[in-house]
Amino acid sequence: MSGRVLFARLVPLARRPLLHNVRPYPRRNLPAGINSLHHVPAVRPISFVRVLPKLFTKLATLGAAAGGATVAGLVYIQNQASAAGTYVSGIFSQAKDGAWTLGGGAYEGATDTLDRMKRGWETTREKVEVPEWLSGILAGKEGGDGNSGNGQGKGPEPKHSASGVAAGGAAAAAFGFGSSDDNKDEEKAARDDQMMLLTKKMIHIRTLLQSVGKSDSLTLPSIVVIGSQSSGKSSVLEAIVGHEFLPKGNNMVTRRPIELTLVNTPDAKAEYGEFPALGLGKISDFSSIQKTLTDLNLAVPAEECVSDDPIQLRIYSPNVPDLSLIDLPGYIQVTSLDQPPELKEKIAELCDKYIQPPNVILAISAADVDLANSTALRASRAVDPRGERTIGVITKMDLVDPDRGYSMLHDSKYSLRLGYVGVVARVPPSTTTTKLFNRGNSNISQAVMRNEAAFFTAHPQEFGPEAHVEVGMGSLRKKLMHVLEQTMASSLKSTTEVIHQELAEATYEFKVQYNDRPLSAETYLAESLDAFKHSFRGFAETFGRSQVRELIKQELDQQVLNLLAQRYWNKPIEDLFPTALDTDSLTDLPKADPEHPLWHLKLDASSAALTKLGIGRLATSVVANALQTHIDHLIQGSTFANHPFGRKAIADASTTILRDLSYDISDELEICIKPYKYRIELDDNEWAKGRDNITSVLKEELRVCEAAVKHVETEVGGRKKLRDVMGFIDRVRNGQVVLEGDGVGGAGGFSAALLRKGREAVFLRDRSGILKMRMMAVRSKQCANKANKYFCPEVFLDAVADKLTTTADLFLDAELLSKFYYSFPRELDARLGHGLSKAEIERFAREDPKIRRHLDVVKRKELLEYVLKEIDSLRQLEAREKRSARGSRPDREKRRGWGLF
Repeated sequence: MSGRVLFARLVPLARRPLLHNVRPYPRRNLPAGINSLHHVPAVRPISFVRVLPKLFTKLATLGAAAGGATVAGLVYIQNQASAAGTYVSGIFSQAKDGAWTLGGGAYEGATDTLDRMKRGWETTREKVEVPEWLSGILAGKEGGDGNSGNGQGKGPEPKHSASGVAAGGAAAAAFGFGSSDDNKDEEKAARDDQMMLLTKKMIHIRTLLQSVGKSDSLTLPSIVVIGSQSSGKSSVLEAIVGHEFLPKGNNMVTRRPIELTLVNTPDAKAEYGEFPALGLGKISDFSSIQKTLTDLNLAVPAEECVSDDPIQLRIYSPNVPDLSLIDLPGYIQVTSLDQPPELKEKIAELCDKYIQPPNVILAISAADVDLANSTALRASRAVDPRGERTIGVITKMDLVDPDRGYSMLHDSKYSLRLGYVGVVARVPPSTTTTKLFNRGNSNISQAVMRNEAAFFTAHPQEFGPEAHVEVGMGSLRKKLMHVLEQTMASSLKSTTEVIHQELAEATYEFKVQYNDRPLSAETYLAESLDAFKHSFRGFAETFGRSQVRELIKQELDQQVLNLLAQRYWNKPIEDLFPTALDTDSLTDLPKADPEHPLWHLKLDASSAALTKLGIGRLATSVVANALQTHIDHLIQGSTFANHPFGRKAIADASTTILRDLSYDISDELEICIKPYKYRIELDDNEWAKGRDNITSVLKEELRVCEAAVKHVETEVGGRKKLRDVMGFIDRVRNGQVVLEGDGVGGAGGFSAALLRKGREAVFLRDRSGILKMRMMAVRSKQCANKANKYFCPEVFLDAVADKLTTTADLFLDAELLSKFYYSFPRELDARLGHGLSKAEIERFAREDPKIRRHLDVVKRKELLEYVLKEIDSLRQLEAREKRSARGSRPDREKRRGWGLF
């Protein structure tokens, strides 16, 4: 709310003198629809803004002192009215408390506003004598007598005073009096813009050099902020940024350096922050930035106290200058009980590391503490004894007398070449104003600067232009920009030399070790993927239907052996009791009745169990597992073996495809095999083929049994000992030896473990005997005819397994293999090609140590070359500035041009 609204709403009596000379408006008939309020005389509220233009024309005939004093007084009153209006707007915004609360707040705000205006006017009136014509204007005679406006009337000769001259000069500069002043302001603004552009470029170069790393000299200076706890260090940084974003807490919260880069974005409408190392994206909520900083600081273990691992934070805003700041933990004088005793020394060591040359030191000291006790100044003098790169900032200036504040800003005991800046650096302390200026995520910079202006302008003798002191956040921001630009420019030449040296080393390493072969993460991934797909294509050409058939037949042969063992062969020996006599033993099968129901039942049950085994699921899973195993072998033999991310992506791709295909294919294959569950017919060729194949299977099974017997012999300690145990078990089973008990704890002088191994050996011996007998039966003339299938169950079951295999391999080759070979390369492209972000590709390439080293050399070389190009652009910018300066400035000003080198 402006001062005009304040006078119009809260002080209606102030405009009554303007209404005395208003002639009554004659009544007349109004057209229909026209409200009579349309013709109420418009009353203009009091505002010095309309008076000032006419006033300036009169100042041309007055002395500089009187004119300047007059304008200064009016500007002061107008500023006081604007500030008061802003303050009252906060009161009106609290209308939710009710009409009475609103009225009471407005009344109190208006009273406070009038008091402030009265004090300001009394101060100005004591120092400035107002001319007669101005007195008439202030009394309500805005039009004057007609002479004041045309220059014929002349007021009395004004009195001259030092304060009036100073105030008039300040007001004249503010409103741009004089063509020479206009030119100076334009030149200063152009130079400030040029300086901001240079600073932005150099901060960009510094960011690039940080990514290059490796050398401590390969960097540009920053502004390091140091100060003791409760010195106002955080308030200064937050006032520069315009938001409360630094971590706060009862105990020491800042435990890591915060590398704060401010980037001015004049065309942007939003403010946001970024944590480059975390990849969180743009964060527009500064409370979230504060929480993230708090979490990152509190992540430091308590036993380490502080860490030198910096937190990188970039803030983009149209309201911040281009600066590079480093916030460090505050110095502490005495450690508390919950803090380790070495905390004070660790903080001092950390700060000492960062305040070394060429960094600029921003030493924060509170005004209510003697500078002799300032920890920040003491630390800066240790590394910068002449004060050439230290800026002193005295906070809380409103907590001490103006005279004391003035003396601290002119302190000679701790003189600094860059001087001191006095600030208040906090939002107005009253509850109403604090709520007004902290709505949501709003910027607080203007509120801080208004609060500071209200304090410093109230004491013009100590903090005015004649005092030759720098006060306020505005002055501090400009000083930081100028000092950082000059410091960066002065160190840019030495940094350039280091860059050339580092570039020469990187170029030599790139040529010698890598033969000038360029490499990027994208090309490395593409080459690796192409090589893997090439090896996969070779595998697909060699793994086809014949390999699928072999896998399925091996699995079904094992199933046939299991069925024969369950229904025809001997069972494992589980006890030492005598065995019952077997009336229908397998040894009697060649001489048995072909129509005997027992052998018919056994063969039919075995055949049904084989066909109803679930061949679809079994065969599909066998082939899918084989494919997955081959893919794993391909991964191990490729460059992806050194990349956990890529290895997992390929394995997941194959697993996903095979799983999706297996669900439908297994069901479809089961439907194809369904007829064999009810009727199986074999021709002579199939029977002969089964006869030959089962002979090989039985021979392999016999070899396995004999190998198992030898293994048992080794375990029990020799063939003789095993033979003794087996002889004892045979006598017990034949009834020749009667045991007392079940022999679980041992019998016949043999231990329980030895008897268990003996029973296993007897079982394997008997199984070997059966296998030899059945091999002879299969090779006999009886098994040469398929009509004798009940005498030769092994041949029949093998022939059935072969028919199932033929159906399964034909279907799986057409459905599973062909679809997998088509889908897998495309799935690889989706997962490792188009589907990866740039960060994921970079992470993939850096998983291999050799490739990471190669990429680092290439990236370092490219970055160094790019930085040199940016430095060359700075030189060109400097040359253009110098040429424009020669064309617009006098000769004596041409020699003042800044120089980067």
